[in-house]
This record gives sequence, C-alpha cells and structure tokens, in this order.
Amino acid sequence: MNIFGILSMIGGLALFLYGMDAMGAGLSKLSGGRMERLLEKLTSKRIMAVLLGAGVTAVIQSSSATTVMVVGFVNSGIMKLNQAVGIIMGANIGTTITSWLLSLTGIQGSSFVLQMLKPSSFSPILAVIGVGLIMFTKNEKKKDIGSIFIGFAILMYGMEAMSGAVAPLADNEKFTGILTTFSNPLLGLLAGTILTAVIQSSSASVGILQALCATGAVNFSTALPIIMGQNIGTCITAIISSIGTSKNAKRTAAVHLFFNITGTIIFMVVFYTLNVFVHFQFLNTAASPAGIAVIHSLFNIGATILLFPFANLLEKMAIFVIPDKESEMEEMEEEKINPDLARLDERFLDKPGFAMEECRSVAINMARKSQKAMNLAIDLLGEYSDKTADRVEKLENQIDQYEDALGTYLVKLSGRELSIKDSRVLSVLLHCIGDFERISDHAVNIRDAAVEMHKKDLKFSEKAKQELRVFSNAIRDILDRAVMAFETGDVELAKEVEPLEQVVDALNKEEKQRHINRLRTGTCTIELGFILSDISTNFERAADHCSNIAVCLLQVDEGGFDTHEYLDILKEENSEEFQHEYMELSERYALPESKHTGKKEKIAKTEKMEARKDSGK
Repeated sequence: MNIFGILSMIGGLALFLYGMDAMGAGLSKLSGGRMERLLEKLTSKRIMAVLLGAGVTAVIQSSSATTVMVVGFVNSGIMKLNQAVGIIMGANIGTTITSWLLSLTGIQGSSFVLQMLKPSSFSPILAVIGVGLIMFTKNEKKKDIGSIFIGFAILMYGMEAMSGAVAPLADNEKFTGILTTFSNPLLGLLAGTILTAVIQSSSASVGILQALCATGAVNFSTALPIIMGQNIGTCITAIISSIGTSKNAKRTAAVHLFFNITGTIIFMVVFYTLNVFVHFQFLNTAASPAGIAVIHSLFNIGATILLFPFANLLEKMAIFVIPDKESEMEEMEEEKINPDLARLDERFLDKPGFAMEECRSVAINMARKSQKAMNLAIDLLGEYSDKTADRVEKLENQIDQYEDALGTYLVKLSGRELSIKDSRVLSVLLHCIGDFERISDHAVNIRDAAVEMHKKDLKFSEKAKQELRVFSNAIRDILDRAVMAFETGDVELAKEVEPLEQVVDALNKEEKQRHINRLRTGTCTIELGFILSDISTNFERAADHCSNIAVCLLQVDEGGFDTHEYLDILKEENSEEFQHEYMELSERYALPESKHTGKKEKIAKTEKMEARKDSGK
C-alpha cells in the first residue's frame, strides 16, 4: 500500500467515524430525551431493563453512550445499582445492530433487489433525501431525519472507502503476517481491547474489522479474539465517566467491566477447550462482514442469557471491589448533596433533550419550594411557630442552591445543539429561576417581620388582621396561578396572572392608606405601621415576580417582545376582558370595608382602570 492508499484508508475511517457520530446525534435529537426518560422510569423489572437497554442502544447506536447515561442516572440517584445491571446487559445486545447494518456491504448478487440492498446503491439516495430535508424543510423533526440519513450515508461511504483502500493488502505478506499473529487468542484479545479503548466505540471497531474483511486475509481465527477484546475495550468510556462520581456510579462502571470480562473469559475458555477436541473448521475460512455480525451478536446475546441469573452476583462483586467504608469526610460530603440537584449531571449534557427535561423537573421543584416558603411565611402572620420560621429560612437556603446550580447548568447546556422547543424551555427557565429565588427572599422578609412581632409581643388590630388576611389570600392565589402556569406551560393560565397582579398593586396602596388613617385616629402605632408596610411591600413585590414569570411564558410562546410593551398591548387589545377580570378579582379580594361598595366607588374603580390603560402599569 502506497501513501495514497494510506490517505484513502484514513479518509474512509474519518468519514466512517463522523457518519456514525452524526447518525447517533440525529437519532438522539429526534428522540428528544424520550429514550433516556424510558430508561429512567421503566426499569423496575430486570428483564424489562435488559429489553430497554437493548432497544435504546439500538436507537442511539452506542452502548458507550447508554452506559455513560446509566452511570449518570446512578450518580444522581435517579436509578439504583441493581436497576442499572439489566440496562448494561441489554446495551451489549443493542450495540450489535450496527454490525448488521455494516454487514450490508458484503451483499453479493446480480439481481436488482440485491444490488439495491448494497450501501453503494442506496446510500446516495439517502444522502439526497437527507440534504433535501435539511435544506428545503422548516420542520425540525424532518431536519433531524435528514441528519440521520446523511449520517448513515457518510457512514456507509466511509465503510466502502476503507474496504477499497485495504483491499490491495490481501497480497501483502507483511500485512497478512500481522493478522496471523492476532489469531493467537491472547494477542487478538489485547488488540481488540486496545483498539476499542482508543476510539471508545465497539461499534466503530467492529466496523473497522468488517472493512478489513475485504482483504480476504482476515480469518475467523483472527476475528474471534479481536471481537472478544472489543467488548472489554468499550468499558473504558464508562470507567472514565465514573471518575469523581458516587460509589454506586463507580460500581455501575465496574459491573459493565465485570460483565464483559466474565462473559469473554467463559466464552474463550469453553470455545478454545472444545476446539482442542472438535477442531472447528470455520476458523480457517475468510471472515465476512455478515460473519463478524453473527459472532458479535451470538456472543453478546449468549453472555446476557448466561449471566442474567447471576446479576446480583455481579452487583456484589462491584460492591466488594468498591466497598462502603470510606473516610468520614467523604460520607459527610455525600450527605450534603441535594438529591434534586444531583440530577443535573454533566454526563447528561451530551443528550441535550434529556438534560433539558431534567432541568425542567428540577426548576418545577424549585418553584414549588418557593411557593411553599411564601405560604409558610404567610402562616406565621396568623400563628407564629419557631419551627415554621426555621423551615422558611431552610427553604430559602435550598432555593439559593437551586438557582446557582440550575443557572450554571443551563449556561453549559445553552452551548449544546438544542431543538427549537428545548431552546424555548431553556429561555423560560433562565428567566424564571431568578424570580422564584426573589419570591423566597420576600418570604424570608415576611418571616423576619413575624419574628420581630413575636419577640416584641406586637399584635395588629382586628381590622388590620382582616385586611392582611384578604391580602394574603390574593398572594396565595397569584402564586398558585404563576407556579401552575410555569409547571404546565399553560399560556391561558399565564394570562390570568396580570389582572390579579393589578389587584395586588391596588391592595398595597389601599392597605398603606388605611394604615395612615389608623395612625391619625391613634388606633395603630408607628412601629406596627413600619412592619405592616414591609409586609405589604413584600407581598406586592412577590406578585411582581409572579407577573414576570407569566409574561416570560407568554413572551416565549409568542416569539418574544418587550415586557412593558406587552403589558400595554394586553390591556389595550383585551380591554373589556381584562377589565372584567380585574373587576371580578377586585370584588373577590376587596378589603373588609369595601365589600359593600356603592355605585360611586365602582365608577371610581372603573375610571382608575381606564387610567391604567392609558398610562401603563
């Protein structure tokens, strides 16, 4: 082989690896995280875990990617170690689908049907379709399908290029001599392990072996131990991924390694022992791409069937090698990990669709905690409890951690290739987590006011209590609407937030005016007045953040616009509907003396609403 032949082989290998990566990325993006979500949820039964592991790996075309995801699941606490064992077994079966696709290059025959089944015949068609879908369609899913087609076409072109480049080596004695060396089981095993560990893909290394079959110099005696080694070498990806993870995550990578090593040892010992007595004739025949696929599949299916009953033993082996006893410092650090935040594992960043789903789940929990903190703070105003006061402070500290972790993770995720839908979700999350954090800050401020009143034995007048109860109910209501709209993405519910926020603004002004009136009559003290003003202000600002959340949902849904401009448009275009909602909520949350208002006061409220429409919020 001259220098040009070497360049052709390297170019073919580059196209092959790129095509495999592009096809896998397209498949993963098209699934939108659904495959990974299935792994997370449907692994209670081990046989189901095996089937899911095989199915997901067949779809995303990478057992390494599946095992890395599983390491991430275990590390974040989403999945238990015993659930991961079945998925790992299934992943080894699923990865064999690639070798069957690549075996199409070995199809021989002169009929039209057989010729069309050859990659050199149908790959150009897939490439043209793929380019057409990417260039001439706007639908994102169709573009993903186009990426899959192009990736597959490039993969097959790379395979053909490699096969063509190495074909002349069939008559090269030095090359055939090297291959003969690998017929030694231990050397072949080592070669397959090293090759796969370097490129970190058993599917790719099997494809390279299938390409070498074009020389006719690769016998089954050479191919068989190399295939065994490839199954061990593919474990390196999960091992690297487990560095710096929890004990169970490390054990997951260990189970993957033990499974493949045990299966390889059993297979090779049994096979070569039998060969001493039986002398398998096929070992001396030239291997074909289809033959490689058969061996690859038989080994992985056989190993899974054989070791499936001993899954618990593999788990115990991993626990024995990585024992529970660690330094007290490490144990203390593990206890500090928030299980929710552990879901934001950086391993998931390679699967943006799934990572975004995890972010959304964590953000929803953050929203609920923020709502809980505010509700508890409001409860303190009615009935004080040191325990409840402590809970508000702990929740606020947790929410701070949520904001830091989510913000950092979302920024990293924004650098990945996201679908249009995921980009919108990311935008909403980045904007809203700050508002939820500020709501919890206002909850702490209200809690501090309650603590001050308790320590100084201060009490509001009965009228002030009644007014505060009405104001509190309005805040609970607007929080319910904002959090539910955020959780469900309900745009119609989000539209209901702004009228209520306007009511809260009015309540804040009216509450402060009433307090001034009570000061004039001597029925309230200045000290209590300051506390009431702080509570009222924090209520109003919490409602502002609820408005920000609702407006963000509407902005993203409608393509983005200026917030203040949107609020003006909302009041103008839906003036009658908006005014009706506002008036209805004003009646519902009217302060005690305003429950039976006369006609003049209702007219005054209508005029005030009209003034808001003209001047903005």
